[in-house]
Amino acid sequence: MNANQTDSDSAEQPIAFHGGEPTFPKEPFTWPPRDEAIREALEEVFSSGDWGRYDGPRLAQLADSIAEMSGTDFAIPCSSGTVAVELALRGLRVGDGDEVILAAYDFAGNFRAIEAVGAQVVLVDIDPKTFCLDADTLKDAIGPSTAAIIVSHLHGGLAEMNRLRDIADKHQIAILEDACQSIGAVADGRPAGGWGDVAAFSFGGSKLLTAGRGGMVVTSRSEVRQRIVIASQQGNNAFPLSELQAAVLLPQLERLEEHNRLRLDRAKQLCESLSDCPLSPVQLSDCGTNQSATFRWGFQLENVSSPREQIAAAMRAEGIALDPGFRGFARRGKSRCRRVGDLPNAMKASMNMMLLHHAILLESPETIELVACGISRVLSALRSAQIDK
Repeated sequence: MNANQTDSDSAEQPIAFHGGEPTFPKEPFTWPPRDEAIREALEEVFSSGDWGRYDGPRLAQLADSIAEMSGTDFAIPCSSGTVAVELALRGLRVGDGDEVILAAYDFAGNFRAIEAVGAQVVLVDIDPKTFCLDADTLKDAIGPSTAAIIVSHLHGGLAEMNRLRDIADKHQIAILEDACQSIGAVADGRPAGGWGDVAAFSFGGSKLLTAGRGGMVVTSRSEVRQRIVIASQQGNNAFPLSELQAAVLLPQLERLEEHNRLRLDRAKQLCESLSDCPLSPVQLSDCGTNQSATFRWGFQLENVSSPREQIAAAMRAEGIALDPGFRGFARRGKSRCRRVGDLPNAMKASMNMMLLHHAILLESPETIELVACGISRVLSALRSAQIDK
């Protein structure tokens, strides 16, 4: 995904990095993964002829596995994480006249999904450590028309789901948990996706589990599931995930825990190696009750005046995918949303956030050190150029 594609699920492309200096010991950071088990799954589904089936056994197995992993009763496959969020809102009966609370720094598709169902967006600020929706902002955002809260786990950060759930329950408001970036994570002792009345996962091209496209909605509320199924039926399933996609996801799901563990370990190493750089990482969690999943790990630029796009171009010349983060919504006009406060943390993130692609964090310790050297070299050169001016 290039610097101009971070806000668009539809723009996701397979990642292949070809660096200049440093020279990596092999072509690193390829995504989707070149896994023999995935190739075997493709051959099996071809040989059986199941790749052309509407509803095959692998699709059912995937849905059951995702429901079990998230601690929910139902899983409904669909065509993307963006569609999953919209279907989830429809499953909650969010529509005209309703308000939906959303962090002012989040994926653009979530804002559009709220508009798509006819509801009004209410923007609140983010927590400066986790970069997820700040629970302290909710008391000023909740009103008589509030129907739901979209809570996203972003850039390795985990939202305070325990607090958010208590507030939502007190006011009888539904939570839509966006776990598209955090599949396999644990937040406050529950799997990501298990706190919401409904939750969304993504299997887009760059995601931790990838089928090129695809998504999943999970819930334990039978009436929400039924509404989602009805909303999806337009003569047939209008937003399907295929048997072929399920086939390539299943072997990845088997290794998800192992890969999430490895990414966390490498993230710790990289964080230590970059301790002197003007980058503040999104706080990762690695304890019994909280386990981050590092999809695109976030770093805030500190005291660097160069535009994010310039920094990203220099990083790519080094062979490193450290790209600009989301643009956020802190500057959206009143005609499209209601803003709660000045949104300073979201505003800062929209200007300074950089995202490291998770494929880097599956590399060897030696390659991680080369990555750290490359990042340090770029930032040092940019600082020197600023001083010379």
